Amino acid sequence: MSKQAIGIFDSGVGGTSIWKEIHALLPFEHTIYLADSINAPYGPKGKEAILALSIKNTEYLLNKDCKLIVVACNTATTNAITYLRSQYNVPIIGIEPAIKPAALQTQTHAVGILATKGTLSSALFSKTATLFAKDVTIVEQIGDGIVELIEAGKLHTEAMKLLLKGYLEPMIKANIDYLVLGCTHYPYLMPILLELLPKHVKIIDSGEAVARQTKAVLKEYNLLNEAMLKPKLQFFTNGNPEVMKTLLGNGYKVSSLDF
Repeated sequence: MSKQAIGIFDSGVGGTSIWKEIHALLPFEHTIYLADSINAPYGPKGKEAILALSIKNTEYLLNKDCKLIVVACNTATTNAITYLRSQYNVPIIGIEPAIKPAALQTQTHAVGILATKGTLSSALFSKTATLFAKDVTIVEQIGDGIVELIEAGKLHTEAMKLLLKGYLEPMIKANIDYLVLGCTHYPYLMPILLELLPKHVKIIDSGEAVARQTKAVLKEYNLLNEAMLKPKLQFFTNGNPEVMKTLLGNGYKVSSLDF
């Protein structure tokens, strides 16, 4: 089984930010990435719809014999991972906003979180925030419109900059010193966020932590691919392949999927 691929899915192209971290840490692992762009974003959808889409994505990857699944979507993790783990007998890794490190390290006792509605309203997010951020002001912001602009190939546009400016204003007023990115699309906003935020504000996302967890779990289950050969890297989307190609860079092939 160690020669089989790692399966990764997201509600669109954002999870490629997680794929990049996994590929950097595990350069010889085969990967299959599935972007359900046609249904992006998952955030505004109800729990039942998110669960149904997560099951569909997981089963697609399992049918391709993936040895481990990474749910590279905060909303899918918070709403579906418990069910997925109860139903399928492969390791399943999720992703949630890095509230804990931000809450433990903040000096101003104010932390901003930019996420989708589905993540911010989830029980898992509420539990994590309550547990680690008791004495910290959490300034929550639903990132309406961000995923749609990224999926439409409008990342570096004035419309995106204006949107983010409005979302960051209350956080800056609250004197945050950490901004937590609660959606895998959002690391692609980093250049714009650095331009708009005060210099002392640190930005945290979960990519590196997910990659480290993926490696640890593969090791635990004896699933690490020890063969130091060029891996097979597959990318599938039911949206516009050109958008994913632009984010991936390096001329990777992206296949269209009627899914």
